[in-house]
Amino acid sequence: MSLSLTSKLVHSFAILISLIFISPAQAEVTISVVADGLDNPRGLNFSSDGSLYVTESGVGGDGRCIPGPSLQGLSSCVGNSGAVTKIKDGKQERILSELPSIALRPTGTTAAGPQDIVFDAYNNPYLLIGYGGNPETRDFPEGAPSWGQLYQVDLLTGNLKSLADLAKYELDNNADGEDTLDVSGEVASNPYAFTIKGHTAYIVDAAANDLLNVSLNGGSLGVLSVLPTQTVKDPVFPIPTPGQVLPPEAPPPGQTPAEIEIQSVPTGVTVGPDDALYVSEYTGFPFPVGKARVMRVTADGKTTVYAEGFTQISDLEFDRQGNLYVLQYANQPQWTGSVDGALIQVAPDGMRTKLVSGNGLESPTALTIGRDGAIYISNKGDRPQEGQVLRVTK
Repeated sequence: MSLSLTSKLVHSFAILISLIFISPAQAEVTISVVADGLDNPRGLNFSSDGSLYVTESGVGGDGRCIPGPSLQGLSSCVGNSGAVTKIKDGKQERILSELPSIALRPTGTTAAGPQDIVFDAYNNPYLLIGYGGNPETRDFPEGAPSWGQLYQVDLLTGNLKSLADLAKYELDNNADGEDTLDVSGEVASNPYAFTIKGHTAYIVDAAANDLLNVSLNGGSLGVLSVLPTQTVKDPVFPIPTPGQVLPPEAPPPGQTPAEIEIQSVPTGVTVGPDDALYVSEYTGFPFPVGKARVMRVTADGKTTVYAEGFTQISDLEFDRQGNLYVLQYANQPQWTGSVDGALIQVAPDGMRTKLVSGNGLESPTALTIGRDGAIYISNKGDRPQEGQVLRVTK
C-alpha cells in the first residue's frame, strides 16, 4: 500500500487556527489545530486521563534502502525516527522516540513505522509498528523494536513487549493467497491499525488484506476475515510524464483493460454499536473514485458490505449515537497529486453528511472521538514536520 501513510523538543502552545465550514448538507463545523510539527502522524487515541496520544511514522533515515512507492522513482530508507507524542492541556510532548521508521529519501514523506496506539479497558497502552517490507531489515540498536509487530508498551520507561509478530505470520500463512513477496522482493505485510474488544486485539494488515485477532493475554494469532477483492470496470490509470515510474500494476499506455480486480487494502477497524467489527478499505491501485467500502465482520468472520461509494478511506469510528464517521485520505486517486480529504458522517438510517472536504483537511490518516464528542484527526499524515492533529466539532 502506498500510503502510503520535527523537533524532539516539548511544544507548548494554545489552539492555533479556527475556521467554519459549511458542507453541501448545511452542516456547520469548527476546526481547530491542537498539535502540529508532527512527522507523518497516524493513529491516535485517548487514555483514561484525557491525554491524547498520536503515533508518528517518522522520516526514515540513512540505513538500508529499498524501492519506494514513488512515481519519481525514489527509494525508501530505514531509520529510527518513529515516535509517539502526548497532547495534554495545550501542550505536546514526544514521549517515545527512536522507533523504527522507513520513508522516501530525501523527502521524508510516505513513511511507515509506528502506525497506531490503543488503550484497553484498564488503560494499558498497546502500540502497532507496521511497514510493508521484510521485518528482518533492521539497522537499529540491539534490543530495539522490530517491524510488523503489536507491542504492549510502558509509556513511562519506553519498554516494549511483543505480543504478535504479524509480518512473520503473513510470511508463514499468506491468508489471502496473493504473492507473499512484493515487487521489491520483500514480505508483503503492513499492519496498519487495530482496535481492542475485551481482551482481544483486532488488527488490519493493509498489505495482506486481512483482519487478524490475537488475545492480549498471549493467545495465538489468527485470521478472522480475508477482505474481499472487487472488480472495477473501465479503470482509469495515470499517464506517465517524463521521469515518472509507474507501479507494476499499471498497464502500458493505450492498453487499459475493460475491467480489473483490485485488492481491498484495509486501513481501519472499529467496534460498532451492534458489537460487530467494521473495517475501512483504501482499495488497491489505481484507487478508483467511489469504490472504497466499509465492511461489517461478525464474530464468526462473516464479512459483508455495510456502506460503499467512498474513495480511499483511511479510518472510521462510531460515536455514542451510532453515527459512523468515515475519513477519506483523498477525494481523488492518490496518483493525481490531490491532497484534499473528507470527513463524512453516516447516520444510523444511512443518511450521509459531508462535514469537511478540503479546506485544510489534507491527506488525513486517522481519527478518534473524544469524551467531549469532538472528532480528532491526524492531518497531513503523509509528510514530515507539517503533520497536525485537528479537532472538529459540530
